[in-house]
Amino acid sequence: MNKSVIFLFLAFTLATSCAQKSDYVVTIKTNQGEMIALLYDETPKHKANFIKLAKEHYFDSLLFHRVIAGFMIQGGDPNSKKAKPGEQLGNGGPGYTVDAEFNPKFFHEKGALSAARLGDGQNPTKASSGSQFYIVQGTIIPESNMDDLRIDQMKLNMGFRQLMQNPANKPLIDSLNQVYMAGDMEGYKRKVFALVPRIEKETVMKITKDVSPEKIKAYTTVGGAAHLDGDYTVFGKVIKGLDVIDKIAAVQTSSERPVEDIRMFVTVEEMSKKKITKLYGYVYPEVKK
Repeated sequence: MNKSVIFLFLAFTLATSCAQKSDYVVTIKTNQGEMIALLYDETPKHKANFIKLAKEHYFDSLLFHRVIAGFMIQGGDPNSKKAKPGEQLGNGGPGYTVDAEFNPKFFHEKGALSAARLGDGQNPTKASSGSQFYIVQGTIIPESNMDDLRIDQMKLNMGFRQLMQNPANKPLIDSLNQVYMAGDMEGYKRKVFALVPRIEKETVMKITKDVSPEKIKAYTTVGGAAHLDGDYTVFGKVIKGLDVIDKIAAVQTSSERPVEDIRMFVTVEEMSKKKITKLYGYVYPEVKK
């Protein structure tokens, strides 16, 4: 049986078992404590791949090699196992990628387990690294800044440029320039956001996004990294040990690499969903028939 058949069989087996009464619990142990995570059935390729690597002990002794406070902690580069102090990391992997599996239900709230990847220029399909992943720490978004979630910034920039190129809008542009030149960046931002209905009407471009109440609640309470949504595959979630994310994110770094190595040891255990809820308090969403 070739490797691709084995991989597909594993994916099928995981999907079948998870659709029933069991799931896989991921434990990530570090010198800062341990994190417990679950992987989503709706991202079956990522789930099967992560469990396969964990069962092979692929992640054991690898580093969290990239740490940015208020953003995320990243690991899974096989080159980090024997890396020398100060050695640049982040380019290693198992020799394959995983197809992107974007799902609007899953977003970059604190604790989100997501796949790292190469940038769009080298990777237009946004395929995920075969082994590198990151866990979100993020920051809390004040409710007063909810427009940051509801507005597609890239489309807004495009529409705003079109608006500026229309000679009939010169008085408006002049008034905006006055605010900008005065250094009032918050005032400038508010005025631009207030123009969204007008920009949408003149450019026939939908700039506002529908944001679920669940997403708004998460980003305004526990926080996250909303700007990554829709660009990187979120395939799991830390359900215990959020404080460990904070501890790792707070360590001293040099060029984003922790000065003192933080190694991971990853295990997976199949467990009944009932037991998972009892041990960790995680309540599985009801499956709609």
